[in-house]
Amino acid sequence: MTSSNTDPGRRERKKAATRRALSETALQLFLERGFDNVTVREIAEAADVSTTTLMNYFPAKEALVFDLDDELERSLVEAVTVRPPDLSVLESLRRYMRARAERAVSGRHADRFMKLVLDTPALSEHWRKIWLRHERALAEAVAAELGRPADDMSCTALAHLVLDAFSLAIHSADPVRMIDTTFDIVEPGWPPANRAATD
Repeated sequence: MTSSNTDPGRRERKKAATRRALSETALQLFLERGFDNVTVREIAEAADVSTTTLMNYFPAKEALVFDLDDELERSLVEAVTVRPPDLSVLESLRRYMRARAERAVSGRHADRFMKLVLDTPALSEHWRKIWLRHERALAEAVAAELGRPADDMSCTALAHLVLDAFSLAIHSADPVRMIDTTFDIVEPGWPPANRAATD
């Protein structure tokens, strides 16, 4: 009885570990040789799994590069829901996006990752679709914080603009300044912007 209760959890942990190992193997090969110069078969061989197994976890080659989707969405939502009480939603999102922009262009591993994404059209397009896919979760988090309906149009618009700002920023010569410029433009038109006690 105990075994049947714990096996599902073990299976999920094993699947998560396998997924992460496949993603890490693929990313290492992509960084070394370029996305277009590595085949799915080569990734499977390097990870010591069959091509079928790899495709069961990642139906598209591009998906191998973006395996932190859930973590990204969680951090976006937490920028709204776990901010200091004296920090507005808009300012918290500005700081969050500035930090992401700074990491994206740092001289460490993140810099190599972003260069790979930006230099590969298929990855750049796939990444942008994934990034904007979090729009609904972010919009609903903002709406909840402001006591508005989940489908509030101003919250949806804000989420879209905030997410698109990052895409604009990483293609800019000065990503952090681009984030600030975008938020400076958005702020005057954001209805709750001047309600310090509730935003």
